[in-house]
Amino acid sequence: MPKHTELFQTKPLPAEVDALAPDTSEIRVLLATQTGSMAHGTLPPGGVSLAVRHQTVEEIWYILGGEADIWRRQGDREEVIRARAGTSLTIPLGVEFQFRTVGEEPFRFVMVTMPPWPGNDECVLVEGFWR
Repeated sequence: MPKHTELFQTKPLPAEVDALAPDTSEIRVLLATQTGSMAHGTLPPGGVSLAVRHQTVEEIWYILGGEADIWRRQGDREEVIRARAGTSLTIPLGVEFQFRTVGEEPFRFVMVTMPPWPGNDECVLVEGFWR
């Protein structure tokens, strides 16, 4: 039987941060396929991200730990939610968003980006909810 191991990917969570996202959260790159990519994000206690809008991708987040207030705005619709472990949320294409850690624990989340993350030029800075 032929081996097709090149089709399978396995990767543990990196111990070190790979990059700072355009919103300033710490990113550990996980895996990617032709249709999506996955990363682990952390915003430390007291952290407030920059407010951004994606130009070509949308995301689904799953919260692993900590708590954060997350602001999202698209057109006339705007909301702030409290996200904690077990919460999932979407960042649809074109939505402006920003988040801030609440409490003493880092805000940790996994994000799936579709299509795969193209690079930091993907984000446009916008006026945020928090300064």
